[in-house]
Amino acid sequence: MKEFAMIYRSEPMGEIELTPEGNLVVSKEWENWMGGIAAQNKLVSPGMRLGNEGRTVKPGNIITNGPYAEVKEIVGGLSVFRAESIEEALELAKSCPMLNVADGSVEVRDIIQMNG
Repeated sequence: MKEFAMIYRSEPMGEIELTPEGNLVVSKEWENWMGGIAAQNKLVSPGMRLGNEGRTVKPGNIITNGPYAEVKEIVGGLSVFRAESIEEALELAKSCPMLNVADGSVEVRDIIQMNG
């Protein structure tokens, strides 16, 4: 079985504050989705949510503000899953809660293990 990263993207939303009820609904959607994949023994690494603060280091030790310059979308997090093929990984991604977010998308990439 191969490993695939699912990279969650959306438009920048800033610091959204959901009501406790809204937060519970969103958390439950992700919990159910991840739990279903884990039950199939296909979850390698649960989701990691990325914060809004970041810097980018470029050649010449140049540091710029933010991990993104002037883009319409940001990477909000990622997870690692097991699947037999990219097609199977895409099927898992089709039910991701990120697709319920305005302009949300899931990028699926194969992972190449580095020896070292």
